[in-house]
Amino acid sequence: MNHAPRNLFCSSVGKKYLMAGTGAAMVLFVIGHMAGNLQMFLGPEAINRYGHFLQSNVELLWPVRLSLLAIISVHIWSAAKLTQENRAARPSAYEQWQPTAASYASRTMLMSGIIVGIFIVYHLLHYTVMVKAVNFAGTDFHSLTDPEHRHDIYRMVVIGFQQPLVSLFYIVGVGLLCLHLSHGMSAMFQSLGWKNRACGPCLDRAARWGAVVIFLGYVSIPISILLRLIQ
Repeated sequence: MNHAPRNLFCSSVGKKYLMAGTGAAMVLFVIGHMAGNLQMFLGPEAINRYGHFLQSNVELLWPVRLSLLAIISVHIWSAAKLTQENRAARPSAYEQWQPTAASYASRTMLMSGIIVGIFIVYHLLHYTVMVKAVNFAGTDFHSLTDPEHRHDIYRMVVIGFQQPLVSLFYIVGVGLLCLHLSHGMSAMFQSLGWKNRACGPCLDRAARWGAVVIFLGYVSIPISILLRLIQ
């Protein structure tokens, strides 16, 4: 009998592999989503055509959404179980703990993960479900259409990010997401056995700089809208 699936979910090593694998999948999604969002800089036609393609292919869109939901669920579950196991292995806290080796990102993974989760829920309600009550603009995003009778995503995003509080929350949320990613990608390399004394520092720097690039890519849109570079 093959016990591999059971070992994957029951052993600490298996849970670390689950965290690494699901984390890698989410990083790829974050990068792909950013690439799609950056089409805002190409103008209404590009972003609206892209959005129409996604919304018109439900046989593609919904499997991706459900797969992403499953990936996030497994990632959260494995993270929670590993945290529980680590605390059980060290029932008493250190009397004088000095976090010299641990980075700020690694020490705040749980906190940033919770806040990022709240941010993602709001972001989905804002731009995917398009709940009017949360956009602070008083506009029904469902009613926005372009001259080609497609959903006017360009105008929706501009109206949404013209609200300073919404843009600020988005920037903070993305910042915490990237803080989470900076450590998560580094830990992923460790879990997959790719880090050693020779290449470990390079992989850590790649994780940090990758998180910075993702942060700049995402926040460039609300900042450009607030500065009226996109309007």
